[in-house]
Amino acid sequence: MQSVQVIRVHVLERLAHRRHSPSAAPSQKATPMSVTRTELDRLFAMAGEAAEVEIMPRFANLSPADVKVKAHATDFVTVADEAAERLIERRAREAFGPDVFFLGEEIMERDPSLITRLAGAERAIVVDPIDGTFNYANGVPAFAVIIAVVEKGEVAAGLIYDPVRKDAACAIAGQGAFMQGGGRPEVALHVAAPAPLSDMHGCSSWAYAAEPLRSRLAAGLVKTWGASNYRCGGQEMRLLTSGAIHFCQYNKLSPWDHAAGWLIHKEAGGYSARLDGTPYQPHLRDGGILMTPDKASWDAMMAAVGS
Repeated sequence: MQSVQVIRVHVLERLAHRRHSPSAAPSQKATPMSVTRTELDRLFAMAGEAAEVEIMPRFANLSPADVKVKAHATDFVTVADEAAERLIERRAREAFGPDVFFLGEEIMERDPSLITRLAGAERAIVVDPIDGTFNYANGVPAFAVIIAVVEKGEVAAGLIYDPVRKDAACAIAGQGAFMQGGGRPEVALHVAAPAPLSDMHGCSSWAYAAEPLRSRLAAGLVKTWGASNYRCGGQEMRLLTSGAIHFCQYNKLSPWDHAAGWLIHKEAGGYSARLDGTPYQPHLRDGGILMTPDKASWDAMMAAVGS
């Protein structure tokens, strides 16, 4: 009964926070908009088409030959990942020009040097065709299509599309965050209201950290209400940016995994930084990231892990 009461109180706090919170943190400076809403809607359409044509028809319908292991036994790529990425690349070049810099997770597997071009690119389309491939390959309906636009090293727009719900958490820099699609009205996104450390719950990928950080994270997270791992950062960050959870913590950084979610979280009023306190930058691959409702929450969580 006590756990039900805690959850009920948290839900009421979320609803009150959504009514009274601005669409972005008061201290955030607006960024001149270079990505238009029309362009963002094109990205949404690309994600939707990839889901409809390449991803959902193969969901729970893969043969062993359709799945390959990458870095370790639970790191997969499927024929759907590769086909979806090719489709999105074609559509991106049609929409943004044949010379736009396209950086997909599966392309990066073949040419890791491409990441060095990201910081200096005039405009880059960064894509994870199926985030949560482990879930997808095992018939678990928790995966996402992630697309970010990075301009001269800055995240300009991003979306996290759910192929099952057919909606996406979206943001354009300086314009707030919102959920669109799925046959439902568009709604603004806001992070959860700040809470004491013992009431905070969220998601962490502590298992990917190296020692001694791995043990410090595991020990520190028990001081929160709880930490989960959905094996899909996209779905975790959708929960974070809608105010359903308080924090997300990641160790291995990749722009196709985190750039869009970082921007959506920022535009929803949240605070994030790498684990050493320095700002997130999409071309950086190390240093981890912690995303929380505000700076005080970030400080409290980092103190708990003994940073």
